[in-house]
Amino acid sequence: MRTQVVIVGAGPAGTVLSLLLRRAGIDSVVLERQSRQHVLERIRAGVLEWGTVQILRDAGIGTKMDRCGRVHDGARIAWGGRSLFFDIAARTGNHFMAYGQGALQRDLYEASDAEGGVIVENAVGVLPHDVDTASPWATYRTDGVERRIDADFIVGCDGYHGVCRSMIPSGRIRTFEKTYPFGWLGVLAKTPPLPDLVYCNHERGFALASQRDAMLSR
Repeated sequence: MRTQVVIVGAGPAGTVLSLLLRRAGIDSVVLERQSRQHVLERIRAGVLEWGTVQILRDAGIGTKMDRCGRVHDGARIAWGGRSLFFDIAARTGNHFMAYGQGALQRDLYEASDAEGGVIVENAVGVLPHDVDTASPWATYRTDGVERRIDADFIVGCDGYHGVCRSMIPSGRIRTFEKTYPFGWLGVLAKTPPLPDLVYCNHERGFALASQRDAMLSR
């Protein structure tokens, strides 16, 4: 099999890229190791920066986001019994959008299906080859059969721990890392969220009150 671009990972980045390429007349195949149901049901972030909002709108795939998402001017910070609203819009001219990644991913899949996009689910053992040449290719397995795709480009949209990052030659990558002294425990609750996103600092730890929709808080 041959295509112009192989995209590894069918999360928001990979799916958006495939849609934008298709609209520019460029063929692509997206390889996703999980099932579509798994991708839609996993819990991920729920805040979109304004640049992402504009990209989705310009691509014509932000209709549901604009209807169901919630635009915020800033966020509230609470500490020591006090709170401060940090007005991001006033300082930067930009807002941000609260819209769950699961809902966004569903929108993207629906748009891809409508436009005939090719997303290969349950693609196990994806492995890029010859990534530093003009003729890269990738292998993967589905239904126990190994398959190969030749391409002009391979794009890694499979995250920090994905296979594509490990394929970048060591001399062409620089890593910057900051380790924070806490971990996240995320709890979704069927209750109306607070009006603002609230970051809280306390002697017993750190917390964030976020939102997914009008009746779902995190």
